[in-house]
Amino acid sequence: MSRVCFFTGKRTTAGRSITRRGKAKYLGGVGRKITGITKRKFKPNIQRVRAVVDGQVIRIKVSAKAIRNGFVIKPLKRNYKPDTQEAAQA
Repeated sequence: MSRVCFFTGKRTTAGRSITRRGKAKYLGGVGRKITGITKRKFKPNIQRVRAVVDGQVIRIKVSAKAIRNGFVIKPLKRNYKPDTQEAAQA
């Protein structure tokens, strides 16, 4: 299952993590030196939600940003209450 937003298209991207050591020159050191560069992943905050899309309620994966910006229209809550006779029998 891919980590892609239904509305914005946000997906996992690759990047690098840089490790440094030493003291900065402006603090009186000889400068910061890079000791290692490793690959890393930037993962978007993807949530699975039930939403109304084209008049149908489906489960989609959306980013938290899409939810905050109002792209997701959530379905109405069901207003189901059992009949009193059925409740008495149960």
